Amino acid sequence: MAEPRWSRVVLKLSGEAFAGGGTGIDGTTLRMLANEIVEVRQGLGTDIAVVVGGGNFWRGQIGAGEGMDRAQADQMGMLATVINALGLQDVLERMGQPTRVQSAVHMEQIAEPYIRRRAIRHLEKGRVVILAAGMGSPFFTTDTPAALRAAEIEAHAVLKGTHSGVDGVYTADPKLDPTATKLTEVTYMDVLNRGLNVMDPTSITFCMDNSLPIVVFDVTTPGNLRRVLDGDEGVGTLVR
Repeated sequence: MAEPRWSRVVLKLSGEAFAGGGTGIDGTTLRMLANEIVEVRQGLGTDIAVVVGGGNFWRGQIGAGEGMDRAQADQMGMLATVINALGLQDVLERMGQPTRVQSAVHMEQIAEPYIRRRAIRHLEKGRVVILAAGMGSPFFTTDTPAALRAAEIEAHAVLKGTHSGVDGVYTADPKLDPTATKLTEVTYMDVLNRGLNVMDPTSITFCMDNSLPIVVFDVTTPGNLRRVLDGDEGVGTLVR
């Protein structure tokens, strides 16, 4: 078994990554994502926790923009992340990969409550831990709980999986500016000062304060997750 670049990571998946370019959950895309996770868990022995978003079903900011109470709208978004977590769990288990879903919002019938020491124990036993419902609090994107959980479970990096062909951090939006160039590596402060679209500023600052590197990469390209953990510097952008 090859030695991975990091032995424990948090993989952040947006809800849109589950949708395959549409809405809801695309079965083919979900199976591809699950296969990527199984490859690094079983092929490299990497401990992997997955923080899932819910934007393929609902975004709290959209509801708030239409006049809903922001806290209520965000709570709806937390429930959407649980749908994605259960879908991912089902596919992983059918591939023979043991998993546990832990939720920051208590719902004992379908998920464990998030307990730090229990999550670490699951990882040590070779299980993939899927973390749902963000932090259980409104007004935060799922970027922040990804960073927070990474520190709590003593992960060595946060892997931000993008979609729609975006394969790293660029000097500008490559879809709008044809002169935008991809950055191989960038500092936390550059991300903050230049307003680069990596993760929300709260999570970037948290990672900087806790010396957690971030890799932004296209998770929808088969093999990319393995390449990141193999140390392929041509995949994605490293933020540290």
